[in-house]
Amino acid sequence: MRKPGFSRRGILKGSTALAIGSIFASAARAEAPPAVVITPGLIEAARQEAKVVFYSSMDLPVGEKLGKAFEAQYPGIAVQIERSGSERLFQRVAQEFASNIHAADVINSSDASHFIPWKKSGWLAPFVSEDIAKYFPPEYRDPDGMFATTRIWLSSIAYNTNLVKPEDAPRSFADLLDATWAGKMVKGHPAYSGTIMTATFQMVRELGWGYFEKLARQRVMQVQSSTDPPKKLSLGERAVMADGNEYGVVLLKEASQPVEPVYPSEGTPTISGPTGIFASAPHPDAARLFQAWLHTRETQQFFIDFTAQHSVHAQVHSKPGRRKISEIKLMKEDAAGVEQMADEIKTRYARLFRV
Repeated sequence: MRKPGFSRRGILKGSTALAIGSIFASAARAEAPPAVVITPGLIEAARQEAKVVFYSSMDLPVGEKLGKAFEAQYPGIAVQIERSGSERLFQRVAQEFASNIHAADVINSSDASHFIPWKKSGWLAPFVSEDIAKYFPPEYRDPDGMFATTRIWLSSIAYNTNLVKPEDAPRSFADLLDATWAGKMVKGHPAYSGTIMTATFQMVRELGWGYFEKLARQRVMQVQSSTDPPKKLSLGERAVMADGNEYGVVLLKEASQPVEPVYPSEGTPTISGPTGIFASAPHPDAARLFQAWLHTRETQQFFIDFTAQHSVHAQVHSKPGRRKISEIKLMKEDAAGVEQMADEIKTRYARLFRV
C-alpha cells in the first residue's frame, strides 16, 4: 500500500502560506457567529446555486441516502457526494488547495484531527445553526463555529458466529494475541481510514506500540476502510475483526448476518465525525442550508436510525433494542493527540504490518 505523499505538518505549513489574509483572519475569531435559522430566504438563495458538493468519509450508501433525503426536502438543489477514506480526503483537499482548486462546499471526516490544520489554515467558514447552538454540547462544537460533531461511533472487536462459539470469542484486545487467532483476523489501515487512525492512536496510548508489534505477528488480513472488516467477517473470510466500525457489525446483525460485536474490556475506541463548511465554498448558501439541515433533530434521528451510529443532539434518542453508548466502557478521544502523532502512526504501522 503506497504511503501518502503529504505529511500533516507539511500540509499545515504550506496551506498557511496559501491562505489569503481575509480568510485566515477568520481562524482567530473570539467567538462563534450568531445562530442561523433555516429561513425561506436561505432556501431560495440555495436554490439559486442549485447544488452542494459534499466531501465525506461516510459509507457511500449512507451519504447517498442523506443526499436523497435533502433533495426531497429541498427540490431543485442537487447533492454531489464525493466519498473516500478520511486520510485520502485529507490528501485530496491539500492537493486541491495547493492547486487553487476549490470544489468542495461541505466536508465530513472520520478523523476529527483534520479540522485542526484546516482551521489553523483559515480554510473553514464560521457557521452555527440554531440546533447546533441549542442542542449540541460545547465539547462537540468548535467555539468559533467552524465545525460541529455530526456523528459518533466506535471501533470494536467482532466475530463470525458460524466460525466462533460465544464462549470462545475474544473479550479483550489482549485476547487477540492468542495463537488461536493467528491467520483468522481482519483489520483496517490507519493510512486510509480516519476511524482506524483514531482507534490506533487510542490503542497506542493505552496499550503501547508493543501490542501492535505482537499483533502484527498474527498474520492479520489488512484492508483499507473501517467499513471493510465487518463485510469480510460476515462473508466468513475471517473469523474475527480486530478493528473496524462497530455500527457496520450492528447493522449486519440486524440483517440476520452471523456477526456479533464485542466491546473489549480495556475500553472501546471512540470516534467522532465533525462537519464544516469551506470558506472557499463555490455554493456557500447551499452549504449553509445543508449544514443546518444535517444537524436538525429530524435529520440526526433519521441518520442514527439507519446507520446505528450515535448523535450528541440533546433531543435525539437511540433506536430501541440497540446498546446505548453510555453502557459501554470507552477509550477517550483526543483529536489534538491524533494530529500530533498521525505521521508517526502511519510510518510505524506500515513498517510493523508491512503494508
